[in-house]
Amino acid sequence: MKIDHNALHKIAHLARLEVKPEEEEALLASMENVLTWMEQLNELDTEGVEPLTHITGEVNNWREDVSKNALSREEGLKNAPSHDEIYIKVPKVIE
Repeated sequence: MKIDHNALHKIAHLARLEVKPEEEEALLASMENVLTWMEQLNELDTEGVEPLTHITGEVNNWREDVSKNALSREEGLKNAPSHDEIYIKVPKVIE
């Protein structure tokens, strides 16, 4: 498939790309290569091939959402750089 300069400018506008005049010929050749490759894919026999909905067949293994305390307060505060008896102290970020 041939792409002319007008089509290139329309595609660049839609993609919000700024194409310099010295880049146009290289882009046209690259786009024609991609479209030629796509035309080759259209020649493949895909009869009986089911559409792909996911890239892999992996399934999420969900765990139950159970609330539990993994650390005690003392264990959590032990590694904090600054704390009082109850809370971890952090630097003020909002003026």
